[in-house]
Amino acid sequence: MKKIACFLAVASMSLTALSVQQRDVLDYVDPLIGSGGHGHVTVSACVPFGFVQLGPSSVIQDWDWCSGYNRSDSTVIGFPHTHLSGTGCGDLHDITVLPVVGQVKYARGRLDDQQSGMWSYADRSREVSQPGYYRTHLLRYNVGVELTATARTGLHRYTFPASSESAIIFNLVNGGGWDNVTSSALRIIDDHTIEGVRWSDGWADNHPIYFHAEFSKPFAKAHLIADGREISGDWVLARGVHGRFDFKTSEGEQIMVKVGISAVSVEGARNNLSAEQQGWDFDGVRERARQAWRDQLAKVKIQSNDEHLLRTFYTAMFHTMIAPSVFCDVDGSYQGSDYVVHPNPGFTNYTTYSLWDTYRTAHPLMTIIHSEKIPDIINTMLRIYQEQGKLPVWHLMGRETNCMVGSPAIPVVADAILKGFEGIDVNLAIEAMEKSMLLNERGLKWHRTMGYIPCDYQRSENVAYELEYELADWALAQAALKAGRTDLYERHMALSKQYRNLYDPATGFMRARDSQGNFLEPLNPYQQRSGGDEYCEGNAWQYAWLVPHDLDGLVACHGSWERTIAFLDSLFVVSSDVGDEAVPDMSGFIGQYVHGNEPSHHILYFYTMLDEPWKTADRVREVLTTLYSDTYEGLCGNEDVGQMSAWYIMSSFGFYPVEPAGGRYYFGSPLLDRATLQVAGGEFTIIAKNNSSKNKYIQSIKLNGKPYRKSYIDHASIAAGGTLEYTMGSRPVKWW
Repeated sequence: MKKIACFLAVASMSLTALSVQQRDVLDYVDPLIGSGGHGHVTVSACVPFGFVQLGPSSVIQDWDWCSGYNRSDSTVIGFPHTHLSGTGCGDLHDITVLPVVGQVKYARGRLDDQQSGMWSYADRSREVSQPGYYRTHLLRYNVGVELTATARTGLHRYTFPASSESAIIFNLVNGGGWDNVTSSALRIIDDHTIEGVRWSDGWADNHPIYFHAEFSKPFAKAHLIADGREISGDWVLARGVHGRFDFKTSEGEQIMVKVGISAVSVEGARNNLSAEQQGWDFDGVRERARQAWRDQLAKVKIQSNDEHLLRTFYTAMFHTMIAPSVFCDVDGSYQGSDYVVHPNPGFTNYTTYSLWDTYRTAHPLMTIIHSEKIPDIINTMLRIYQEQGKLPVWHLMGRETNCMVGSPAIPVVADAILKGFEGIDVNLAIEAMEKSMLLNERGLKWHRTMGYIPCDYQRSENVAYELEYELADWALAQAALKAGRTDLYERHMALSKQYRNLYDPATGFMRARDSQGNFLEPLNPYQQRSGGDEYCEGNAWQYAWLVPHDLDGLVACHGSWERTIAFLDSLFVVSSDVGDEAVPDMSGFIGQYVHGNEPSHHILYFYTMLDEPWKTADRVREVLTTLYSDTYEGLCGNEDVGQMSAWYIMSSFGFYPVEPAGGRYYFGSPLLDRATLQVAGGEFTIIAKNNSSKNKYIQSIKLNGKPYRKSYIDHASIAAGGTLEYTMGSRPVKWW
């Protein structure tokens, strides 16, 4: 009887696993995961890597509302067509549309008085967020809202009550409130068509968004408002413009608005709309958006009986595919960093490069599962170099923000060269990397000539800049060597080892030095002082380990592997106190390991490289299962344009790209029992036998059926397709 019961239980479990895999993969994507706390994810209707992210923006403008949305708040000022996802700074929210009933004040308004502006509370009980679709209900106006999108267009469907005062407002002033509109214009073409432009200064300086919009029903009357004052005529040009378009509606009547946007011209916006939306088929546009997400999410198929894991994993995949975003019209033209409109360059141009974050994991993940996009991504960066004189740092809407430290595009470009991607001008890429490192800005001159950036020459973030430049030097050196440029290889390899000038043997930390060579005193390795600190969004504990390209050299600094491991062990058990001035970007603490911010992301895998892989397994499993979840606060820090989620995905596979470029993925502890990846060479299947929370240690590995005894797997082995098989157990061992 016990045998029969056991058999039935196993059969039931198998059927459950099978049924889970037969469900639509979109059922496991919840864009609201990470929308609370410090996640900063956008909650918008969009397609993979699309220019348009159409969703709500709140009246609140605090830091946790960088994307325009935070789950703790239900205010809505409108539905802009552009958003950022997971960033620590706000911008965009261009071309905001809001359905209303009755008269409103054309202002942002105050939280203590809805009548002071246009905003409304949204009914969270009726909110739905899915890939390619968003729905809510505006309580103030009793209007239902549905949104969907294509790559360059948005489609709104509003359900109105019976009213003679229904209206749809185009707001070219107040979007997310993070930028300043400098000029805007709106023209009425006929009783169902309008177009215009919004120029603004924000994180991305002086950038335009043009639009062309059509209504499914002719409006009865139009009102054009210039800087708060209604004017006559059929067009308006002012600093701040609103357009109100009135309708008489019956109960439950639906009015749709479709909007094409462009950074090139009104004509470009018009052509984008014509090419990507025909007619008024809201459900058809929504289903095509959903299918686009299915196609991209299908690049990784996983098996698990744990629905929480499935939701966390596939939502993470979703978050990695919001950006980089297409930044060209359907004819290929785009506005460059030189403020010039360029014709089709022969590749798809992209924007939203959060490179200080994404060079670590998000871009390496793209080389595996989105290999077809890599030439376009790199060619965009090389075109940016030609237009602005250096590779991008943090590029947004064709503008250089110069945000964050180092030269973070260099590891991405070098990685593509080292992995052998075709369609890239290698000589131009080497030139772009080299000239970007030869500039005399952002501490580079001292990096090259003095061996470090003196704190009396550059007080802020000098240690962080130096260490980031060095890993970029290392990446450049590897690419130069492959291209036969031994001169560049030798020069930049030497530069990549200058961290030894910052290393303090008395403390084990990387420390700021002045131009005379003296360490900056006093040192408090726990303290992080916002604005004026020698580290960037971190302290001495995290930056002690920012040498992912030369762990052997770092070990030599510490004197032995034993001392290095002991110091690394202490990172996870010391106090998590970082002082009262620390920036909120520092979050997700395990001791002084800070998973909510990027400089820590590689550190766990140092244990594997130091011959103690079981410690990597312990810590990786801890992070995967305690600092990620399928809840509103399921991210322990800013999503950072896909980086936090990419770490989860890659670590779930059981390996991670520690070094800045080159494609060596060091083993950790696979969370997934089975995953099949669509790669350039076909399918790459990852199997973890006997895997469980207890059996988290790798006992042995096979690659394509043969014993595998390295601490890492290389990119070429993955890209070629095949099978990687882990045998898991409860006993800590070293298998290589």
